[in-house]
Amino acid sequence: MEIISSNTATQQAIALEDKYGAHNYHPLPVVLTRGQGIYVWDVEGRRYADFLSAYSAVSQGHCHPRIIDAMIQQAQRLTLTSRAFYTDLLGQCEKYICDYFGFDKVLMMNSGAEGGETALKLTRKWAYKVKGIPQNEAKTVYAKGNFWGRTMAAISSSTDPSSTNDYGPLLPGYLLVPYNDLAALENVFQKDATIAGFMVEPIQGEAGVLVPDEGYLRGVRELCTKYNVLFIADEVQTGIGRTGRRLACDHEDVKPDILILGKSLSGGTMPVSAVLASDEIMLTIKPGEHGSTYGGNPLACAVTMAALQVTQDEQLAENAEAMGQVFRARMTALAQKTSFVKLVRGKGLLNAIVIDSLPAYGDETAWELCLRFKDAGLLCKPTQGDKIRFAPPLVITEEQMHEACDLIEATVLAFVSEN
Repeated sequence: MEIISSNTATQQAIALEDKYGAHNYHPLPVVLTRGQGIYVWDVEGRRYADFLSAYSAVSQGHCHPRIIDAMIQQAQRLTLTSRAFYTDLLGQCEKYICDYFGFDKVLMMNSGAEGGETALKLTRKWAYKVKGIPQNEAKTVYAKGNFWGRTMAAISSSTDPSSTNDYGPLLPGYLLVPYNDLAALENVFQKDATIAGFMVEPIQGEAGVLVPDEGYLRGVRELCTKYNVLFIADEVQTGIGRTGRRLACDHEDVKPDILILGKSLSGGTMPVSAVLASDEIMLTIKPGEHGSTYGGNPLACAVTMAALQVTQDEQLAENAEAMGQVFRARMTALAQKTSFVKLVRGKGLLNAIVIDSLPAYGDETAWELCLRFKDAGLLCKPTQGDKIRFAPPLVITEEQMHEACDLIEATVLAFVSEN
């Protein structure tokens, strides 16, 4: 085995990834080896508060004992059969998910991107079999600034050049409208009768935690109903308690036609996603027309039911609502102390601050600040240049939140004073 010459375990791990892995990520220079609750530890033994939660996948906290126990027990019985056969858990899990979120049917997949593609395929099937759009003419609409994965179908709706450059030609049948703009949405609906669906994040995460105006989601629901267009809610990041409600759509009491879930659906233990819809929509797909070898496997079913039960039993949505208010109040107070923090926004425990750029760092200011947070014992990442996203596990306590906010405040003020 080749030994990479480095001084520390951290440097060795980073050097190995750099030498043998694809360079498609830009991680913070920290090498994690263990996690529990809201904390993670690196290979040097240092502890950090995790304020990214694997982009909200670890909402129930790292290595939640109930979820891990369900995973271990099922792993010792049966992990995978493919969908060539029935299993004793899939039907139970499907019923559990449908009852939990109030839909007729669910189709389980693996990643959030697969969930988005499943929703797209369902929408097109519905367009041709139910709405009566001529074959190969169906279109779907997306909000600008969206992010739902890295597949060709996902990036075809992207407005981020880093997602699309040198990957063309992109998929046809996509239309884009500004986010949080009901007039623009109705305008495109009015002009094109071949529109089958509108996919939107209730809060745009990768775009910098953009929270739409109150009434936007209700307006989307009304417009989709008026023009016979499917309302597709991408709740891969915002769902399952993250924003202070079971679903972010629940803030406006609206129900989408298609709901996409992922990330924390498994408590951060393995890739699991799900697409929920009515019988009319879901049953347009027949045997052999869509699927996945791993989708709905017994291990995924066991951890999904455990993860959802933990979310309900421990009232994690309610805790997210309360702790989110604490966080935004603390960050608003920080913004009053320094103009460097220009804006605070979010819902529940999906939040962001928008910062000013400093001459010494320019466009890398947010990245440099995240390095300072790391050195102080808190992990987060910048997004879209001048924004830093904060999304800790939903199990965070008020004491832990204040401790983290103290750290954030001290680090920001020291960073500003140095520059």
